[in-house]
Amino acid sequence: MKAFLYFLFFMTLFAFYDQRDNNIAKPGLGIGYNLSVPYKVYTLPKALQEISGMAETDTSAFACIQDEKEIVYIFDINKNQVIKKLNLGYAGDYEGIARVDKTLYILRSDGVLSEIADFETDQPARTTYATGIPWKDNEGICSDPDNNRLLIAPKKAPDKDSGNKKKRFIYGFDLISKKLNNEPVLIIDLDEIERFALENKIKVPLKDKKKGGGKEPDIKFRMSAIEIHPITGRLFVLSSMDKLLFVFNMKGEIEYMERLKPDLFNQPEGITFMKNGDLYISNEGNKKSPTLVRFKYEPSEVTIPR
Repeated sequence: MKAFLYFLFFMTLFAFYDQRDNNIAKPGLGIGYNLSVPYKVYTLPKALQEISGMAETDTSAFACIQDEKEIVYIFDINKNQVIKKLNLGYAGDYEGIARVDKTLYILRSDGVLSEIADFETDQPARTTYATGIPWKDNEGICSDPDNNRLLIAPKKAPDKDSGNKKKRFIYGFDLISKKLNNEPVLIIDLDEIERFALENKIKVPLKDKKKGGGKEPDIKFRMSAIEIHPITGRLFVLSSMDKLLFVFNMKGEIEYMERLKPDLFNQPEGITFMKNGDLYISNEGNKKSPTLVRFKYEPSEVTIPR
């Protein structure tokens, strides 16, 4: 009888953890957001038609960058308007923006960083850094406060002949030395992402298998934006090309993914969080109005262990 009770206990425990793991992969659950039901959608001004990145600046405002000129727009969601504009006077392909205290960092696609110190003042100081990142198509940038660095994510996939076709790399820019780490700080395995999608039956783009018939995942995983969750510490990654949102731990291991609804996400290019965990994703206009989509953070729905 005692042996049977032990067996029953362990089977119940196994079932609990198995269900918990299933919840991690279930779309709409596990990360604290229902991505099918936004709390609010904000229409952005025409000046942000090609918004390429954003970063929160206080409890109701975001610093936004668009990809033609180095102009920072401070957009207030309560006033639903741009409340300040910093025209730094440079043309280029600007793809991302991050905030560290009172300093903004703007990422140009070729890897050059603009540091805008005291951005809230009338005369912010601008310094540039040639990071030397070995890519010419960089879009994702975010602050990593636990390691006093910025994370920079190239959008481009490695060349077929490099031997790294199924790998994606994220680099670290040290905020003390103001230099890029020589090696990537995170390496993401596309094979693991595809395996995760298949095992958890997640809706992703599909293509015909080269051999044997049937379908297989067709995930490009071109990183258009990255951000670390202020409460869970997880890394959120947008791939606009796939219209997919991914969540990784800080070892680069996939823990969650979900297909974004096309009617809500015309062209998702930016992601950020408020300190309370509310999630914001920006969309370029692309023949429509640019938007900012807000999702309330529901901690009771979080099943990913930190």
